[in-house]
Amino acid sequence: MNTLFLQFLLILFFLSVVFLHTAKRNYWTIFLYGLQSLIVTILLVLSFLETGAIAALLMAGLILVVKVIIAPLFFFRLMKKYSLKFLVSTYINIPLTFIIITILTVVAHSSVFLPLTTIVSTNHFYLSVILATLFISLFLIINRKGVLSQITGVLSLENSIVAFAFFSWLEQSLALQIGIIFDIFVWIIITTIFMSMLYKHFKSFDVTRMEELKD
Repeated sequence: MNTLFLQFLLILFFLSVVFLHTAKRNYWTIFLYGLQSLIVTILLVLSFLETGAIAALLMAGLILVVKVIIAPLFFFRLMKKYSLKFLVSTYINIPLTFIIITILTVVAHSSVFLPLTTIVSTNHFYLSVILATLFISLFLIINRKGVLSQITGVLSLENSIVAFAFFSWLEQSLALQIGIIFDIFVWIIITTIFMSMLYKHFKSFDVTRMEELKD
C-alpha cells in the first residue's frame, strides 16, 4: 500500500476525532463523523485491493451505505425535526480539553501500550495514533453534555476499533461486520425514541437537564 496515502488518511482520521471536541455546530459534528466513516471505507477498499478478499469489499460497501450515508441522514433528520443548530457546552473548557487530548496522545505512544501497538511492528506508529483516537473518542463521550455529541462519540469509538483492527492485520469476518451494522440500525431506532422522549420532557438535548429526575 502507498505509505504516504495511508499517513494522509491517518492524519485526517486523527484530526476528525480531535475537532469533534471543538465543533460548535451539529452540522460539523455529523460531517466529521461521516469523514471518519469514509476513511474506514477507503481502508477496507485498500485491503481488498491488496488481498483480493471479497469480504473486505462487502464490508466497505456496508459501511459506506450505513455509516457514511444513512447515519448522517438520520442525524440531519433529527436536526430538522427538533431545529437543532448548536451543540451544548462541554464539562471542560477548550484549553483544558486540548491539554487532556495531548496527554491521551502521549500515553497512547508510551511504553505502557507498547505490547498492543507493536502487534505489527511495521505499523507501530499507525497503531499508536489509532489508539490515541480511541482514547480521545472515549473522552468525547465523557466531556460532551449533548446527547447527539455523545452518540457521535460512541460511533467514533467504533470507527477507531475498526481502524485499529485494519492496521493490526486482524481478520474481520463479514458476519461480525454485518452484526455491527445491524447493531447500528437498532441503535438508530432506539436513539430516535430516546431523543424524542428526552426532548418532549426537557425541551433540550443537554443531558445535565436530566438531573431534574433526582429526588
